[in-house]
Amino acid sequence: MDGRIVNNDVRIRDHAVQTYQGHSQESAGRNQWLHRLEDHMAAVKALAWCPFQSNLLATGGGGSDRCIKFWNTHTGACLNSVDTGSQVCSLLWNKNERELLSSHGFTQNQLTLWKYPSMVKMAELTGHTSRVLFMAQSPDGCTVASAAADETLRFWNVFGTPEVAKPAPKGSHSGMFSSSFAHIR
Repeated sequence: MDGRIVNNDVRIRDHAVQTYQGHSQESAGRNQWLHRLEDHMAAVKALAWCPFQSNLLATGGGGSDRCIKFWNTHTGACLNSVDTGSQVCSLLWNKNERELLSSHGFTQNQLTLWKYPSMVKMAELTGHTSRVLFMAQSPDGCTVASAAADETLRFWNVFGTPEVAKPAPKGSHSGMFSSSFAHIR
């Protein structure tokens, strides 16, 4: 309620490594922000950093806004705004292709796959009966889990199929551990 964001590094004893202040509601703090982006017309419900362009941030607005906006985080400029037709609840970038997945609320409670930067709709995934509040991507980048206000989790193979593991080269170690465990990092 104090408007602070605390960056914790749980690997060390004194884990609170940085504190940021700048949110105005329920806050009496000072400002440390680099840019103040005020183009959304409703609550900002979604944020997603682009994995292939480090200064690109996608944001999604609530029911009165319904837009996905793209920001240059170096300059603070709004690069594009797309009206999705419904509140944007969550955003995820595809790790392997230039695609963005958005989750929505009223009226369809769908997930929408967009081609970036054209923002052409590639697919709409339906099944939830209430707002899709959150999405998480699997470690292989292919599967997305969505969580909704309808008290369900759904799993979607939206970003393709995982690459098939390559067979071990002939003459490789055939002991207790396979060659995939030969290197720790």
